[in-house]
Amino acid sequence: MTFNIVVATDLENGIGLDGKMPWLLKQELAYFKTLTLTSKTRNAVIMGRKTWESLPDSVRPLPGRLNIVLSRHFGNKYPKEVLTAPSLEEALNLLNPRTTDQVFVMGGGQLYAEAIRHPSVHTLYLTLIQKKFHCDTWFPNYKENFVLKAQSEPQKESDLTYLHQIWTKKN
Repeated sequence: MTFNIVVATDLENGIGLDGKMPWLLKQELAYFKTLTLTSKTRNAVIMGRKTWESLPDSVRPLPGRLNIVLSRHFGNKYPKEVLTAPSLEEALNLLNPRTTDQVFVMGGGQLYAEAIRHPSVHTLYLTLIQKKFHCDTWFPNYKENFVLKAQSEPQKESDLTYLHQIWTKKN
């Protein structure tokens, strides 16, 4: 089963600081929600434990999507509707292509590093924020393995400008 990656980065591929995104873009969050919810059946989102913990309680688990959390330690309690797996490969093995439409890897840094090299990755949905932020977590280099297929017009929110880009894996 193929999967997609969805991420927002700054100009230096920064994605986080102290376990949180260093920006708040409500329109961008709405884009993420629409992208990961739109499906024929149901989509799945795969995230690392730290990404799970960074989500506000009010949206955890992400509604309308199958949530899978990766962790090597399952001492944490997750709601019964949330699946857990020790690796990306095992998370993908949990999915049924007849009942799961699209799969999105949504972070964090370690999971992105694994996902970007995985043979089943297909599309990278990248929001490129046109500013540099102080970050301690970065998205890996992707340009040698992906080709840009589409890009939106610049979007503005608050004092930030960003672009929605769609990259596909090179053959």
